Amino acid sequence: MTEASAADPSADIVNWSDTVQDVLTGDLVTALAYGTPAGGAVAIPVSPLGLADRDAGTIGVTTSLAFNGKLRNILRDPRVAMAYHTRDHGFADTDGFVLAQGEAVVPLEPSPEVLAALEPKVTRFLGAMPAGRLWDWVLGDYLDTRVVIDILLKRIASWPDVRAAGDLSVAGAAWPEPPMPQLPPAKGSGPRLDTGKLHRQVDKLQHQLLAYRGADGHPVVLPVRVTGYDERGLFVEAATGLLPPGGRRAGLTAHSFGPQAVGLANRICTGWLETSGNTAVYAPHTAAGFAAPPMKSVQLFFNGLFAKRNWRKAVREGTLAELAAIRANAARVQAE
Repeated sequence: MTEASAADPSADIVNWSDTVQDVLTGDLVTALAYGTPAGGAVAIPVSPLGLADRDAGTIGVTTSLAFNGKLRNILRDPRVAMAYHTRDHGFADTDGFVLAQGEAVVPLEPSPEVLAALEPKVTRFLGAMPAGRLWDWVLGDYLDTRVVIDILLKRIASWPDVRAAGDLSVAGAAWPEPPMPQLPPAKGSGPRLDTGKLHRQVDKLQHQLLAYRGADGHPVVLPVRVTGYDERGLFVEAATGLLPPGGRRAGLTAHSFGPQAVGLANRICTGWLETSGNTAVYAPHTAAGFAAPPMKSVQLFFNGLFAKRNWRKAVREGTLAELAAIRANAARVQAE
């Protein structure tokens, strides 16, 4: 893997190419990665609605405060990454894999003005939202509690092939050296799940990604392929030179989706990655996920109900105050 180009790392704003801009503003589904307290990383599929501001050097993604689990980790450590790994059902005409890394700014109050400005992008990527008294009630907490996370970019890495093969180009801070291996977990690094069952689940899903914490603390997300398994874990393949040597905590994500991000299915894992030469074995420790039917109305209906339940729980348990305290503590630690 070679670095083809790099912008001045001291520049305040990362400047990216028209080719990268086409990807950032056109992909329907990407993978947002953030760090975990244990020193690993997790990648989750999201629909970023083409949010990218070249003048400000930022990208963005929306999320509902009703689904606030990931926000705890992002507020503790705002270093995040977004992987633009597939052109499926999107608008970009460019090939290649793009990894954008930066620091997230998370608002804890929705802005009606910001949400109103998003409506054309929502319609373009996800289609029109259903309307009427029933849908207004069902989707109220799902839509009205949304915020936009802005990510001030530090680096954009891109490869000419969606498998992240070929020469690496970098805009912004130079690509760091591979991270050092990590110490194994106290409970052991081996699989804690049925690897055969997980392999069958992952093998059905088209897109597979691996996430780990890079040497500078920013998550790295790379396209991989799970090719088999044994008692040690899942066998993982990637383009030559991509995976760092040694052992480390890592996240494995597999997902698929249809037009307008309907028919979602995913499997999101945490675990231990061991790489030696061209061989990589992933030992899964936890796994979660879901599969939605390929019907937009059904998918939205259950999203709305889950958001309503989660939002009421968040209000009852004072989750927003907890998130604000986490953000304040993180800022205090950074200032010290």
